Amino acid sequence: MRALSTAATGMEAQQLNVEVIAHNLANMNTTAFKRQRAEFQDLLYQNMGQVGAASSDAGTIVPTGLQIGLGVQAGSVYRITEQGSLSQTGNELDLAISGRGYFRIELPNGGEAYTRSGNFSRSPEGQLVTSDGYLVMPGIAIPEEARRVEINQQGQVQVTLDGDAEPQILGQLELITFANEAGLEAAGDNLYLETAASGAANVGVPGQPGFGIIRQGFVETSNVDAVTEITALIRAQRAYEMNARVISAADEMLAASANLR
Repeated sequence: MRALSTAATGMEAQQLNVEVIAHNLANMNTTAFKRQRAEFQDLLYQNMGQVGAASSDAGTIVPTGLQIGLGVQAGSVYRITEQGSLSQTGNELDLAISGRGYFRIELPNGGEAYTRSGNFSRSPEGQLVTSDGYLVMPGIAIPEEARRVEINQQGQVQVTLDGDAEPQILGQLELITFANEAGLEAAGDNLYLETAASGAANVGVPGQPGFGIIRQGFVETSNVDAVTEITALIRAQRAYEMNARVISAADEMLAASANLR
Protein backbone atom coordinates (compact mmCIF):
# COMPACT_ATOMS: atom_id res chain seq x y z
CA MET A 1 0.00 0.00 0.00
CA ARG A 2 1.50 3.32 -1.17
CA ALA A 3 -0.10 5.28 1.68
CA LEU A 4 2.38 3.85 4.19
CA SER A 5 5.50 5.08 2.38
CA THR A 6 3.82 8.32 1.27
CA ALA A 7 2.80 9.24 4.82
CA ALA A 8 6.26 8.29 6.06
CA THR A 9 7.80 10.89 3.74
CA GLY A 10 5.37 13.44 5.18
CA MET A 11 6.47 12.61 8.73
CA GLU A 12 10.14 12.93 7.76
CA ALA A 13 9.45 16.30 6.12
CA GLN A 14 7.67 17.67 9.19
CA GLN A 15 10.44 16.36 11.42
CA LEU A 16 12.91 18.43 9.36
CA ASN A 17 10.53 21.39 9.58
CA VAL A 18 10.45 21.14 13.39
CA GLU A 19 14.25 20.92 13.51
CA VAL A 20 14.57 24.13 11.49
CA ILE A 21 12.05 25.90 13.75
CA ALA A 22 13.87 24.66 16.84
CA HIS A 23 17.13 26.08 15.47
CA ASN A 24 15.45 29.44 14.90
CA LEU A 25 14.02 29.55 18.42
CA ALA A 26 17.34 28.49 19.95
CA ASN A 27 18.98 31.52 18.30
CA MET A 28 16.39 34.15 19.22
CA ASN A 29 19.03 36.07 21.19
CA THR A 30 21.98 35.39 18.88
CA THR A 31 23.43 38.62 17.52
CA ALA A 32 22.54 39.18 13.84
CA PHE A 33 21.14 35.64 13.43
CA LYS A 34 19.07 35.12 10.27
CA ARG A 35 16.10 32.77 10.57
CA GLN A 36 15.60 29.87 8.18
CA ARG A 37 12.59 28.29 6.50
CA ALA A 38 12.27 24.71 5.30
CA GLU A 39 10.85 24.33 1.79
CA PHE A 40 9.52 21.11 0.29
CA GLN A 41 8.84 19.53 -3.09
CA ASP A 42 6.46 16.79 -4.18
CA LEU A 43 8.07 13.50 -5.19
CA LEU A 44 7.73 11.67 -8.51
CA TYR A 45 4.32 10.52 -9.70
CA GLN A 46 3.31 7.05 -10.82
CA ASN A 47 1.33 7.26 -14.06
CA MET A 48 -1.58 4.82 -14.00
CA GLY A 49 -3.17 6.61 -16.95
CA GLN A 50 -1.18 9.00 -19.13
CA VAL A 51 -2.54 12.53 -19.46
CA GLY A 52 -3.54 13.22 -23.07
CA ALA A 53 -3.59 9.57 -24.10
CA ALA A 54 -6.09 8.57 -26.81
CA SER A 55 -9.34 7.24 -25.35
CA SER A 56 -11.07 6.21 -28.60
CA ASP A 57 -10.55 5.74 -32.33
CA ALA A 58 -12.42 8.99 -32.89
CA GLY A 59 -9.45 10.99 -31.58
CA THR A 60 -10.76 11.81 -28.09
CA ILE A 61 -8.11 12.09 -25.39
CA VAL A 62 -7.98 11.58 -21.64
CA PRO A 63 -8.33 15.09 -20.11
CA THR A 64 -6.70 14.47 -16.74
CA GLY A 65 -5.12 11.02 -16.65
CA LEU A 66 -4.40 9.10 -13.45
CA GLN A 67 -1.30 10.04 -11.50
CA ILE A 68 -0.55 8.85 -7.97
CA GLY A 69 1.87 10.96 -5.96
CA LEU A 70 4.59 9.27 -3.92
CA GLY A 71 5.00 11.85 -1.18
CA VAL A 72 7.19 14.82 -0.32
CA GLN A 73 10.88 15.61 -0.03
CA ALA A 74 12.95 18.48 1.36
CA GLY A 75 13.79 21.03 -1.33
CA SER A 76 15.95 23.45 0.63
CA VAL A 77 16.37 25.28 3.91
CA TYR A 78 16.18 28.93 2.87
CA ARG A 79 17.84 31.68 4.90
CA ILE A 80 15.76 34.86 5.29
CA THR A 81 18.20 37.77 5.32
CA GLU A 82 15.86 40.59 6.30
CA GLN A 83 17.24 43.23 8.65
CA GLY A 84 17.02 42.59 12.38
CA SER A 85 16.26 45.45 14.74
CA LEU A 86 19.12 47.46 16.25
CA SER A 87 19.81 47.32 19.97
CA GLN A 88 21.75 50.11 21.63
CA THR A 89 24.63 48.95 23.83
CA GLY A 90 26.69 52.08 24.36
CA ASN A 91 29.90 50.14 23.71
CA GLU A 92 32.07 52.14 21.31
CA LEU A 93 33.31 48.98 19.57
CA ASP A 94 29.84 47.54 18.96
CA LEU A 95 28.89 48.14 15.34
CA ALA A 96 25.64 47.41 13.52
CA ILE A 97 25.01 47.50 9.78
CA SER A 98 21.83 49.31 8.82
CA GLY A 99 21.09 48.06 5.31
CA ARG A 100 22.96 45.62 3.10
CA GLY A 101 26.45 44.35 3.74
CA TYR A 102 28.74 42.16 5.83
CA PHE A 103 31.95 42.78 7.73
CA ARG A 104 34.94 40.93 6.25
CA ILE A 105 36.76 38.66 8.72
CA GLU A 106 40.18 37.01 8.36
CA LEU A 107 40.19 33.42 9.60
CA PRO A 108 43.19 31.82 11.36
CA ASN A 109 43.87 29.71 8.24
CA GLY A 110 44.18 32.85 6.11
CA GLY A 111 40.75 32.48 4.51
CA GLU A 112 37.94 35.01 4.64
CA ALA A 113 34.52 34.87 6.25
CA TYR A 114 31.72 37.39 6.56
CA THR A 115 29.47 38.43 9.42
CA ARG A 116 26.86 40.96 10.46
CA SER A 117 27.60 40.38 14.13
CA GLY A 118 29.44 43.55 15.10
CA ASN A 119 30.13 42.94 18.80
CA PHE A 120 33.84 43.61 18.36
CA SER A 121 36.72 44.02 20.82
CA ARG A 122 40.40 44.95 20.79
CA SER A 123 43.14 42.35 20.44
CA PRO A 124 46.34 42.58 22.55
CA GLU A 125 47.83 44.47 19.58
CA GLY A 126 44.91 46.91 19.56
CA GLN A 127 43.33 45.56 16.39
CA LEU A 128 39.58 45.24 15.93
CA VAL A 129 38.60 41.56 16.36
CA THR A 130 35.49 39.41 16.74
CA SER A 131 34.51 37.70 20.00
CA ASP A 132 36.61 34.71 18.86
CA GLY A 133 39.66 36.89 18.22
CA TYR A 134 39.39 36.86 14.41
CA LEU A 135 40.71 39.97 12.71
CA VAL A 136 38.20 42.43 11.22
CA MET A 137 39.55 43.47 7.85
CA PRO A 138 41.32 45.61 6.75
CA GLY A 139 43.04 45.31 10.14
CA ILE A 140 42.83 48.67 11.90
CA ALA A 141 44.97 49.01 15.05
CA ILE A 142 43.72 51.34 17.78
CA PRO A 143 46.50 52.88 19.91
CA GLU A 144 46.46 51.99 23.59
CA GLU A 145 46.54 55.67 24.55
CA ALA A 146 43.36 56.46 22.59
CA ARG A 147 40.88 58.27 24.82
CA ARG A 148 37.96 57.96 22.46
CA VAL A 149 37.13 55.88 19.39
CA GLU A 150 34.62 57.21 16.87
CA ILE A 151 33.34 55.28 13.86
CA ASN A 152 31.05 57.29 11.61
CA GLN A 153 28.29 56.03 9.34
CA GLN A 154 30.72 55.80 6.40
CA GLY A 155 33.02 53.48 8.37
CA GLN A 156 35.85 55.91 9.07
CA VAL A 157 37.66 54.99 12.31
CA GLN A 158 38.86 58.04 14.23
CA VAL A 159 40.58 58.25 17.60
CA THR A 160 41.36 61.06 19.98
CA LEU A 161 44.72 60.67 21.70
CA ASP A 162 45.87 62.20 24.97
CA GLY A 163 47.09 65.73 24.35
CA ASP A 164 45.36 66.03 20.95
CA ALA A 165 42.42 68.35 20.46
CA GLU A 166 41.37 66.95 17.13
CA PRO A 167 40.73 63.28 16.28
CA GLN A 168 42.85 61.53 13.69
CA ILE A 169 41.66 59.01 11.11
CA LEU A 170 43.13 55.53 11.51
CA GLY A 171 41.45 53.75 8.64
CA GLN A 172 38.32 52.85 6.73
CA LEU A 173 36.05 49.89 7.40
CA GLU A 174 34.68 48.09 4.36
CA LEU A 175 31.43 46.26 3.71
CA ILE A 176 30.86 43.26 1.48
CA THR A 177 27.69 42.46 -0.46
CA PHE A 178 26.64 39.43 -2.51
CA ALA A 179 24.19 39.01 -5.36
CA ASN A 180 22.52 36.12 -3.50
CA GLU A 181 22.99 36.46 0.25
CA ALA A 182 20.87 33.36 0.89
CA GLY A 183 23.51 31.35 -0.99
CA LEU A 184 26.20 31.98 1.65
CA GLU A 185 27.34 28.93 3.61
CA ALA A 186 26.78 29.18 7.36
CA ALA A 187 30.01 28.21 9.15
CA GLY A 188 28.87 28.74 12.74
CA ASP A 189 30.16 31.42 15.14
CA ASN A 190 27.97 33.97 13.27
CA LEU A 191 30.21 33.58 10.20
CA TYR A 192 29.34 32.93 6.55
CA LEU A 193 31.48 31.71 3.68
CA GLU A 194 31.32 32.65 0.01
CA THR A 195 29.99 29.97 -2.35
CA ALA A 196 29.30 29.63 -6.05
CA ALA A 197 25.61 30.21 -5.25
CA SER A 198 26.23 33.49 -3.39
CA GLY A 199 28.26 35.03 -6.19
CA ALA A 200 31.53 36.88 -5.81
CA ALA A 201 32.09 39.32 -2.95
CA ASN A 202 31.54 42.99 -3.83
CA VAL A 203 33.69 45.34 -1.74
CA GLY A 204 32.47 48.84 -0.97
CA VAL A 205 32.40 51.68 1.52
CA PRO A 206 29.45 52.08 3.92
CA GLY A 207 26.96 54.57 2.59
CA GLN A 208 27.70 53.96 -1.08
CA PRO A 209 24.76 52.95 -3.30
CA GLY A 210 23.87 49.33 -2.54
CA PHE A 211 25.71 49.32 0.82
CA GLY A 212 24.36 49.97 4.30
CA ILE A 213 25.72 52.37 6.89
CA ILE A 214 27.50 51.76 10.20
CA ARG A 215 25.83 52.48 13.54
CA GLN A 216 28.33 52.77 16.38
CA GLY A 217 27.17 51.65 19.81
CA PHE A 218 24.53 49.29 18.41
CA VAL A 219 24.29 45.61 17.51
CA GLU A 220 21.82 43.93 15.18
CA THR A 221 19.49 41.49 16.91
CA SER A 222 18.13 38.22 15.55
CA ASN A 223 15.29 38.51 13.02
CA VAL A 224 13.46 35.56 14.59
CA ASP A 225 9.86 36.34 15.56
CA ALA A 226 8.70 34.07 18.40
CA VAL A 227 4.99 34.24 17.48
CA THR A 228 5.66 33.30 13.86
CA GLU A 229 7.89 30.39 14.87
CA ILE A 230 5.44 29.02 17.46
CA THR A 231 2.62 29.20 14.91
CA ALA A 232 4.77 27.33 12.38
CA LEU A 233 5.64 24.77 15.06
CA ILE A 234 1.95 24.10 15.74
CA ARG A 235 1.26 23.65 12.02
CA ALA A 236 4.20 21.25 11.67
CA GLN A 237 3.07 19.25 14.69
CA ARG A 238 -0.48 18.91 13.34
CA ALA A 239 0.81 17.87 9.92
CA TYR A 240 3.05 15.26 11.55
CA GLU A 241 0.07 13.90 13.54
CA MET A 242 -2.11 13.68 10.44
CA ASN A 243 0.55 11.74 8.53
CA ALA A 244 0.87 9.39 11.51
CA ARG A 245 -2.90 8.84 11.40
CA VAL A 246 -2.65 7.95 7.72
CA ILE A 247 -0.12 5.26 8.59
CA SER A 248 -2.42 3.93 11.32
CA ALA A 249 -5.41 3.90 8.95
CA ALA A 250 -3.41 2.14 6.23
CA ASP A 251 -2.21 -0.42 8.74
CA GLU A 252 -5.78 -1.11 9.86
CA MET A 253 -6.87 -1.54 6.24
CA LEU A 254 -4.04 -4.02 5.64
CA ALA A 255 -4.98 -5.89 8.81
CA ALA A 256 -8.62 -6.08 7.67
CA SER A 257 -7.49 -7.47 4.31
CA ALA A 258 -5.29 -10.05 5.99
CA ASN A 259 -8.15 -11.22 8.20
CA LEU A 260 -10.54 -11.90 5.34
CA ARG A 261 -11.86 -15.44 5.36
